[in-house]
Amino acid sequence: MRSIIIYKSIHHQNTEKVAREMAQAIGAECKEVSQADPMEIAGCDLIGFGSGIYFSSHHKELLAFVTRIQSLKGKAVFVFSTSGFEELVFHETLKERIEERGGRIVGEFKCGGWHTYGPFKMDGGLQQGRPDRMDLQNAADFARSVAAALR
Repeated sequence: MRSIIIYKSIHHQNTEKVAREMAQAIGAECKEVSQADPMEIAGCDLIGFGSGIYFSSHHKELLAFVTRIQSLKGKAVFVFSTSGFEELVFHETLKERIEERGGRIVGEFKCGGWHTYGPFKMDGGLQQGRPDRMDLQNAADFARSVAAALR
């Protein structure tokens, strides 16, 4: 099974850590969205898309990338995110774009991410130390379970 994980990660590389852990767990290719080509996903059976959450949504570059994909028909897709507000889930916009292109959402993952944007920087930020080792283990376990369900 060919898999790819495409992500956008800025500030503290929270999402990159999660994406790389997932990719290693399932033997997937892992690419930052600016280095990815929508045509690369044509031969993939499982695709992961993720970023930090910015103003209640995934990063605009990731959303634009998904919009450029002609078709995800028949593709199994999971979404993931890191956020300073871990209890809130903001995956709907990304999921809608995936489903508009025929993709089938097979799972979602979220975890805390060190957040020092704006006023939160003054106190050292939210979710300090996240993603931590347990978050990364959970990310790997999630990816393995999604991949196993498709085999």
